[in-house]
Amino acid sequence: MSRFIERHPVWSLVVLLAVALLVWLIFAVWPAGLEEAIGRKKVFLNAVFNGITLGGLYFLVASGFTLIFGLMRNVNLAHGSLYLLGGYVGYGISTATGSWVLAFIAAFVVVAIVGVLLQVLVFRRMEGQDLRQTMVTIGLSIVFADLMLWAFGGDFYQVQTPAWLIGPVQLPLMTAMKSSGEAVFLQYPAVRLVIFGGSVVIGVAMWLALNRTRVGMIVRAGVDDRDILAATGVQIQLVFVLVFALGAGLAGIAGVVGGTFQSLSPGEDTRFLLASLVVVIVGGMGSIPGAALGAVIIGLAEQLGSVYIPTYAIVVTFLIMVLVLALRPQGLLARR
Repeated sequence: MSRFIERHPVWSLVVLLAVALLVWLIFAVWPAGLEEAIGRKKVFLNAVFNGITLGGLYFLVASGFTLIFGLMRNVNLAHGSLYLLGGYVGYGISTATGSWVLAFIAAFVVVAIVGVLLQVLVFRRMEGQDLRQTMVTIGLSIVFADLMLWAFGGDFYQVQTPAWLIGPVQLPLMTAMKSSGEAVFLQYPAVRLVIFGGSVVIGVAMWLALNRTRVGMIVRAGVDDRDILAATGVQIQLVFVLVFALGAGLAGIAGVVGGTFQSLSPGEDTRFLLASLVVVIVGGMGSIPGAALGAVIIGLAEQLGSVYIPTYAIVVTFLIMVLVLALRPQGLLARR
């Protein structure tokens, strides 16, 4: 960070001013008599929180993608299909049992097993063949999409939110003061806050596992030189199977999350595959903090864009990706 400030003092000042403006817009208390402005501020704050919580969902999808694509160098373009499959599995389990927690467990296990099959039957036979992996996984994604369309139809599904998470909660964030002297606080859906908190916990746990444990060291060493690592007696293929299963399982969990506060339908697999690609490109391949930063940036851009420039919201997302590729091709927090 200090090197960046030394090399780019002007850009550092611009970023600092932008962050300061955003913090002021969020925490400033509007005075009484500005009812119209207060309404606009509520819209803005809701868009900001929607963007941050959507970023949590994007992170869950992209974290699995960055494990498989960024760390293991496996080009899995069927990752979006794993997301949608996890969502459908979670919907079926929650409908049958009424348990939201069991839906997460079932989605993780089922999609992780599919990930193991993909690693053993597909990627192990095509190690280092990026073009072949790309073409095969594109074909698999089409097959998976047709199978899920056949099994679940073209309807929209939503995972039932548990009763204890239904309704809004009042955040300790005063947005304005009415002329009567009454304070106005922001209210936000409890389920989205809980899901975002869960994504933060998962992100921190993944970073610690990859950077502070022996298994994480083995994974990173295997990516750099798997032949030397295998010569030391480590069962590198077993480690890679487990990592692939973890990445796939995270996509399954993300499917249940997406089905809870959005919906599940054909086409969502392609949408979240593209979102994962953009997040990994913006944040940096193989970087868990990069995936988190990229997910929040893309989530905020999508939500703020849909509120203020709905016609060009998708353009803003890809414009960010183009700027990152032009100015820092390795990503904002690329893993060294």
